[in-house]
Amino acid sequence: MPELPEVETVMRGLQPSMEGAVILRADVNRPDLRWPFPDRMAERLTGRRIVAMRRRSKYILADLDSGETLLVHLGMSGRMTVSGDPLGQFVHDHPALQKHDHVVFHMDNGAQVTFNDPRRFGAMDLLDTATAESHKLLSVLGPEPFGNGFNDSHLIAAFAGRRTPVKSALLDQGIIAGLGNIYVCEVLFRAGLSPRREAGRIAKNRVAALVPIIRQVLQEAIEAGGASLKDFRQANGELGYFQHTFDVYGREGAPCRRAGCEGEISRITQSGRSSFYCGKCQR
Repeated sequence: MPELPEVETVMRGLQPSMEGAVILRADVNRPDLRWPFPDRMAERLTGRRIVAMRRRSKYILADLDSGETLLVHLGMSGRMTVSGDPLGQFVHDHPALQKHDHVVFHMDNGAQVTFNDPRRFGAMDLLDTATAESHKLLSVLGPEPFGNGFNDSHLIAAFAGRRTPVKSALLDQGIIAGLGNIYVCEVLFRAGLSPRREAGRIAKNRVAALVPIIRQVLQEAIEAGGASLKDFRQANGELGYFQHTFDVYGREGAPCRRAGCEGEISRITQSGRSSFYCGKCQR
């Protein structure tokens, strides 16, 4: 599933073609994805100008001049790609409609934005912009990793007394929004922490040190266009490249890359997810 860097990459790729433009027509080619589309979605989108685009956790949000906000979740296999962009950044010809092209936005600047999702775990909804943060999907989210609300004090307080593994704590979207399995594995490697460690038993200075490491890993991933393991593509159809610099994720049995460490990468299962780490230098 796309994590914060991938969703941020897609959102930034869509902005030049969607932000400030009018949706001339929205083609909604099925009644639902993960859940039913909102009532009259095509009608409510048609003729609306997108005044701003932003990201919250793993959601793309497009604020409309109607006072509503389009929420998009890419799910496991969803892609939003652009064709016919007048800025010349994308393929100019609009492709023929494909089997899994479930929603198509025709913009007044000549761009076409297609949401394709073979597995249909993605989602779209329309929210009242003024109260969007109280929506059931957004109200449970913790602070953004790059926001002021995510700091040493917040993370130390969130970890205090928790007997769950630090891996699970960092995946908790109520503690920090947008982190997923891939980037938690990479963060814990850089921090030298085992994913098995109980969050509440980590010294405060080591918890505080996670804050800049999380930001650094995410920033590097965004600059690399995210990570493409299976389905992820950027808005221009290109792959992300951060997977080529993974230190631990997907490297089971490979030698540890930490200077001076002679260990190798192991894989364990935690809460149904694979955790990759070096048992020698991550304690």
